Amino acid sequence: MNLLVIVSDTLRWDYLGAYGNAWIETPNLDKLASESALFLDAYAEGLPTLPARRVIKTGRNVFPFSYRPQPSDDVQLEGWHPLYDEDITLAEHLQAHGYICCYTTDVYHVMKPSKNYHRGYDNWYWIRGQEGDSYKLSDPRQVEDLLQQTLYEAEPLGDSPWIVQHLMNRRDWQTEADTSVAQVMTQASRWLDEYTLDSPFFMYVDCFDPHEPWDPPADYAKRYRPGYSGLDGCIPPDLTAGMTPEQLENAKAAYAGEVTLVDTWIGKLLQSVERNGVLDDTVIVFTSDHGCMLGEQGELHKGADRLRNQCTRLPLLIRHPKGDAAGSRARGFVQHQDIMPTVLSLMGLDIPQRVLGRNVWSPPGDVPGAPDHVVTGFGDHASIRTHKWNYIQPWKQAREGTTGRYELYDLERDPQELTNVLDGNRKIGEELASRLEAHIKRFRPLVDGSFQSVADAHDGMSFDALPPLM
Repeated sequence: MNLLVIVSDTLRWDYLGAYGNAWIETPNLDKLASESALFLDAYAEGLPTLPARRVIKTGRNVFPFSYRPQPSDDVQLEGWHPLYDEDITLAEHLQAHGYICCYTTDVYHVMKPSKNYHRGYDNWYWIRGQEGDSYKLSDPRQVEDLLQQTLYEAEPLGDSPWIVQHLMNRRDWQTEADTSVAQVMTQASRWLDEYTLDSPFFMYVDCFDPHEPWDPPADYAKRYRPGYSGLDGCIPPDLTAGMTPEQLENAKAAYAGEVTLVDTWIGKLLQSVERNGVLDDTVIVFTSDHGCMLGEQGELHKGADRLRNQCTRLPLLIRHPKGDAAGSRARGFVQHQDIMPTVLSLMGLDIPQRVLGRNVWSPPGDVPGAPDHVVTGFGDHASIRTHKWNYIQPWKQAREGTTGRYELYDLERDPQELTNVLDGNRKIGEELASRLEAHIKRFRPLVDGSFQSVADAHDGMSFDALPPLM
């Protein structure tokens, strides 16, 4: 049995028709959902990009995080670092079972110097040019006309932020086939079209869209705002207060356009799976690493202290090739670490002892043995979520000059998590804080590891003389 895992960065769960969205076009993912088990209570465990991928690739919790400074990386964040030496990735495990493993991605963070997220793959392809990827010379003078169409406020000639890099990277795009997500899905389809071996395969296809910049081909954004123009979605501010209503609607239309663009090209990959005759022998998984704020509480984008459903809840679809659980909608908390043990179980393979997630497959019906809460960490903040409450606070000492954010949401009365009710429910906040502290104490010994360990020298090796003649 083959395996195809598709990850789309920053794709909100509630922007898919299968999760109830009525205004954004996602026909391909909706069709996949109709053939899959759809998980209604899936949440991230560690955020953002790299921590989430560590969880997906290893089936292992990463929170509470270690802070490991990263050379040659402009992102310095708790949990943001390579895989540990001790980790056993899904690809490495499948390789040991005779699988040919292929990784296709445009997520440039995983390919930065010293990162090792392509471990275990026989073939891997990095599609260049996303966001701040130093693919082309970053010269603001060459894109000054485009920069003036964005909401970027700094002096364009005074520095070279990632928005300049993005505008340089995308200058040569002619059609939607040139976009990053199109190139990722095209390369993955090409690999599958050319696959002739008898061994089963594992494909991990990871696209950065609809992560910022929200910059789809204009006709995609115009589906949601006919008057869309400019590049308001490229780099909107964190707060909506400084935006005009038109700018905000343009940014939201650009994000919606990106979602439909992603859906279109995932559809082409799924067509390739069917065209090559492997649909009935391939487990297919679709998920995201996290979502983002799109105007709720006056905020845009994700953030360490924005651990509400818009950022932490996930789309999660698992399609069994024999049609088991097709169209089912499973209740019960699941997280990224549960994907690896679940798919290995479906494929009849053993699960490495290092995996901390669990098999959540129970067709059809609710998730077996689902816990009564989940914890999500991002930077220096964490959330503990039950079916009734979501509580957010710093899990470590807040950064200098900040006090951190303390929030409590009543999910029965306020499912969109728009009103902080902590002031009137301090005792509940204290109880949840105690449970969060217990979770941190339990998992702290389990989430550490080492980097680039060195093998012991052979007994016959000497550093002050040649080995003796035998």
